[in-house]
Amino acid sequence: MKLAITCYPTFGGSGAVATELALALAERGHEVHVVSSERPFRLNRWRCNLYFHTVEAGDYPLFRHEQYVLPLTNKLIALVEEHGIEVIHSHYAIPHAQAAWMAREVLREERGIDVRLACTLHGTDITLVGRQHSYFELTRFTIAKQDLLTAPSTFLAHDTEDAFRIPSGRVQVIPNFVDLDRFTINDAEGEVRAQLAPKGERLLVHVSNFRPVKNIPHVISAFAVVAREMPAILALVGEGPELAAAEAQVRDLGLREQVRFIGREEQVQRILQAADLMLLPSQTESFGLAALEAMACGCPVLAYRVGGLPEVIEDGVSGLLCDYGKDICLGSVALRLLQNPQAYQAMRQAARSRAECFARPAIVDAYETALAGLLA
Repeated sequence: MKLAITCYPTFGGSGAVATELALALAERGHEVHVVSSERPFRLNRWRCNLYFHTVEAGDYPLFRHEQYVLPLTNKLIALVEEHGIEVIHSHYAIPHAQAAWMAREVLREERGIDVRLACTLHGTDITLVGRQHSYFELTRFTIAKQDLLTAPSTFLAHDTEDAFRIPSGRVQVIPNFVDLDRFTINDAEGEVRAQLAPKGERLLVHVSNFRPVKNIPHVISAFAVVAREMPAILALVGEGPELAAAEAQVRDLGLREQVRFIGREEQVQRILQAADLMLLPSQTESFGLAALEAMACGCPVLAYRVGGLPEVIEDGVSGLLCDYGKDICLGSVALRLLQNPQAYQAMRQAARSRAECFARPAIVDAYETALAGLLA
């Protein structure tokens, strides 16, 4: 197959999944063209049949904001014509599904070229942004025009079908996946632990794009419960709009000596391998790729019972789920687990075992079959 994969380049689940899928499909011999405004953060391994194309946003004094959708559309048209792209696979509906649909309309009408469209929905494009009045009708129309729709969880598939009046069963569930060789238990990862928790403190971690949906204040308040009762360190990995507020909250709670702001980290698996627990109190998660990667490293995840997380985390077995909004409860549950070495070790092994259900080869097989089916 010849595919164009469009995605956001930023530190987040949709860009990570799109990039890892592009790498995996290229490894299998497919010609893959990744299209984004800048190089995605995980697109750091060279493949002879994997190409990256930058979309340069249009700018003109008359425009109040940079234009991205139209330059992306034109880039997709050019790629189809120049490289014989057969499938445009959009990750995150807004604006990628719209651009893909417009590109196909131009190609059909003026060039007599047909190209198949696939869109993987990732969560907030449906649960938050897509439902806003300013976006709803065009989002509904363009996702309905896709030849293939996928979502990483049953929760998101059903939510999409209900919210956008899409026929039941139209959205195919293909879970996110993890590279079990890269994200693995590594008890020898002492260097990172020595740097982050040099006095043998318990190490908790949070990994996200620091957007409001990630509930960073709940991460910090839950950690504060643990830190009051035992020596502990919190590693905050990532960056985003809530970072400054998080720094202020840490100062206000007197936790500056116990919280490490790591920033973006490409080798995030090293931190996960060193960590004892991940805190993920999101308002919603369509799947929770960060949770899956932590579990693969033997790092149990404590999260709210929202969205697709219960499809990934087996409550009380491979992780712990609390009712939404109970951040103090989250901290208390974390504390009890850390104080019970036998239960903790059992959950650590169970987390790894659960992650093995989402191994990269099987999930990429599902994507490959679904995409190839568009050309049958």
